[in-house]
Amino acid sequence: MADLANRTLPLAGFHGGSGAASLSVAVPATRISLRAKPDAVEALSGALGLSLPVKAKTSASANGRHALWLGPDEWLIIDENEADLMAAVASSGVLHSATDISHRNTAILVKGRGAEVAVNGGCPQDLSLAAFPVGACSRTVLAKAEIVLLRTADDAFRVECWRSFSPYVSGLLAEAAEDAGN
Repeated sequence: MADLANRTLPLAGFHGGSGAASLSVAVPATRISLRAKPDAVEALSGALGLSLPVKAKTSASANGRHALWLGPDEWLIIDENEADLMAAVASSGVLHSATDISHRNTAILVKGRGAEVAVNGGCPQDLSLAAFPVGACSRTVLAKAEIVLLRTADDAFRVECWRSFSPYVSGLLAEAAEDAGN
């Protein structure tokens, strides 16, 4: 399990945006990249305490834990309670591949009536509620950085990015959030 208590946060103290779209850093979380075949999904879901989504662009959330579908056999699991996700999936008793990526990623929360506009400042994906409803997620890009995007509410997004890209991603989102306020 990642030692989050002693980890230096890449965007410590960061906040920004405008009256239309506020930006903040998500709480530290544990994360795993999970790969498994369809016959393992039920056991892994039980071990994680939430149903792994099996449909493109969907997610599942329960008690601060999120499972984001990234591909037919791939999920990003995020736990905001800093639980030991590796131990959880190890208890499943089924064949899978899990890699702790807690130290690799960080997340920026974008909220407000201009959140969609702020994220679309660098993301070419259609983020309208009809095309990207609450709970939708995808691996996409924000300008030149790969991100994983999760819509958490009508007016809120979680932008997961690699720590090394976080200054770039947060700066781009801050500029776009300012524009969203105009």
